[in-house]
Amino acid sequence: MSEDDNVYRLWRIRKTALQLCHDRGYLVSQEELDMDMTKFVSHFTTHPNRKELTIIVAHNDDSKDQMFVFFSDEDRIGIKSLKNYIVKMTQDVVHRCILVIQQALTPTAKQTILEMAPKFIIEYFFEDELMFNILEHELVPEHIVMSQAEKAELLQRYKLKDSQLPRIQITDPVARYFGLQRGQVVKIIRPSETAGRYVTYRIAY
Repeated sequence: MSEDDNVYRLWRIRKTALQLCHDRGYLVSQEELDMDMTKFVSHFTTHPNRKELTIIVAHNDDSKDQMFVFFSDEDRIGIKSLKNYIVKMTQDVVHRCILVIQQALTPTAKQTILEMAPKFIIEYFFEDELMFNILEHELVPEHIVMSQAEKAELLQRYKLKDSQLPRIQITDPVARYFGLQRGQVVKIIRPSETAGRYVTYRIAY
């Protein structure tokens, strides 16, 4: 991969990660969201160090709800590297992070992630998954994550139980983008030739 290709790749990946944070309700400046490749190079040079791409954001509704986005410079993350991230999170009192990785985690690292929840919520995306924003794909309709209050109102209005709602798997690409947890409901808005728009609801499981 040429130097220019690598810079473009990392710029795209970090840009999508920032959009993901913003779409999850975290505070991301417009300047960061609008950063083009020229500004990216000016800030991170033509030889970006993945560790320097780290993002830390606080949620709009609760400044104590913070999240790291770490960019791994290793081909494969093992337990030693994972523990280093957890130490950093502990020091900064941050309980949620996203790891952007180049290749698969080791089986031990995957197991550790499961064992650390819910004290530490650790998600991971491959770099290739963040080369483009899945929400910008023409075939992906608008998704809106509902609050618990909005979910309760929906169930009451239609006299439904959780089990009666259509489902969306938490492994679904859009569900992963939003970080949906089991029991959360997402509102999906599709264009309709007759009604203008068609609204459905799905519950994560």
